[in-house]
Parts: sequence; structure tokens; C-alpha cells
Amino acid sequence: MNAEKNHVDEPPQSLEYGTGRSYVFGFFLSAFFVLAAYFVAVKQLFSGLALGLVVSSLGLAQAFLQLVLFFNLFREPKPRWNILVFLFMVLVVLILVIGSLWIMTHLNYNMMPEPVE
Repeated sequence: MNAEKNHVDEPPQSLEYGTGRSYVFGFFLSAFFVLAAYFVAVKQLFSGLALGLVVSSLGLAQAFLQLVLFFNLFREPKPRWNILVFLFMVLVVLILVIGSLWIMTHLNYNMMPEPVE
């Protein structure tokens, strides 16, 4: 009976969680995204809003890459709880960032002196 329990607790052999090959591939791909964003910004290949969108999209691509390759977020057979926890974390971060920006905007408006004419 003990042998059956150990057999059930082991993850399936077909799933490759965190192999050395995936970590090295993820490292080099992450470094590529960082260098690409750096060179796009330094060489000013785009200007204005386009530059912001390109750098932001490279950052989002790197974040998704790290979630998949380093955190193994979407690689489980039933990743429901991990994805729910991740989405809750994203919601909390969005509330903190948007709330902080809202507070700073209103503080700036309320603390500025009246213009003298």
C-alpha cells in the first residue's frame, strides 16, 4: 500500500518541469528581450508613443516568458489554482498602482497654490 501511495504522489514523467535546458533557453531569451529593448531605446529606432509601445511590449513578452519558463505557471495539467492566485496578484498590483497614481494626482492638484494674476 505504501508503494501505491508513492506512485500516485509523483508527477507524470511526460511533463518537464524546470529542466536545465529550459532554464538556459529562458535566460538567453530574456537577455535578448532586455538587449532589444535597450537598443531600441538607445538608438531611438522609434519615437514618442511608438517607442513606449515597443519597449512595453518587449517587457510584457519577457514577463510572460519568465512566467512560463521559470515559474512553470501554465505548464501543469490542471493549473487552475496557480492561475487564480496569479490573477489575484495582478489585481492587487493594479489596485495599488492605480490607487497610488490617483492619490498623487489629487495631492498635486490640491497642494498647488492658486495662480496669481
